[in-house]
Amino acid sequence: MIGSGRAGHQSHCLGVARALGLDPVLKPARTTGVFAALAPFAPIDPRDAPARAGSPLAPPFPDIAFAAGRKTVPWLRALRKAARGKTFTVFLEDPRVGAGVADMIWVPEHDSLRGDNVLATPTTPHGLRPAALKAARENLDPRIAALPPPRAALMVGGPSAHYRFSPADVAKLADAAKALLARGFSVMATASRRTTPATAAAVRAALADAPQRTFFWDGGGDNPYVAMIANADVVLATGDSVNMVSEALATGAPAYVIEPTGGHPKMRRFLDGLIAGGHLRRWAEVVEDWRHSPLDATETIAAEAAKRYAAFRALNPR
Repeated sequence: MIGSGRAGHQSHCLGVARALGLDPVLKPARTTGVFAALAPFAPIDPRDAPARAGSPLAPPFPDIAFAAGRKTVPWLRALRKAARGKTFTVFLEDPRVGAGVADMIWVPEHDSLRGDNVLATPTTPHGLRPAALKAARENLDPRIAALPPPRAALMVGGPSAHYRFSPADVAKLADAAKALLARGFSVMATASRRTTPATAAAVRAALADAPQRTFFWDGGGDNPYVAMIANADVVLATGDSVNMVSEALATGAPAYVIEPTGGHPKMRRFLDGLIAGGHLRRWAEVVEDWRHSPLDATETIAAEAAKRYAAFRALNPR
């Protein structure tokens, strides 16, 4: 697995690889300077060529290689060339250089890339496997067990290239937390790496009046993220992250989205498609009694990768 250094990319690759029953080895792509700036179009730094000692691409070459993120494209291209067609390559997300960079490519449906080797799904792959969710229910995190049911998971993101969290957005989040408490839910809230201190403080303040029914994770101790989603009777996520919204749909619990100020056409297509398909609803201060089928692209992607790998290996035996 070629790592870009971004947690979201790594989550894509790990999710699919583990759904295939694999235990991937992470090979970080050393992307710095001009070679990083020009990715995915530039080659890798010649000092990292597969023939060089210590290169992450040095042989023996893997049977299957996963990569995600534009900075890993030159590395995957270099690996395919060095392995001379013996490594089956999977790229997750749009590589921005066309479909020929890998044997199989996955993209979310709101991206436009299509091709014979391209699979598109409504949501993104992730590591919330059914077995992990089941284990999180059967071995309940004490911090979650202390909260009386029903429980709501509040997943808070933060500013990005296309979204900003205005004071009105932050107030809406705080009001949502209060609304969930008022409707009898315990609230399990989690911040992301992009959550601003002001947003985290506002959510904390909204939860402060019900300490016996609230838990806010801001990075201290073990991450209870899987336990939160697995044990949530309702999930509310901010709409700045495709990955976070995708994970919110993993169990079939009622899922709502709060969209921050800003946006991007692709993100709107993503959210609108999920809403039209009955998997997601926009938050309107009301918790309704509804459910949807769990939506998990990871198994779909893994099954397609397994099929394509078998066909590839029949033509390219080791």
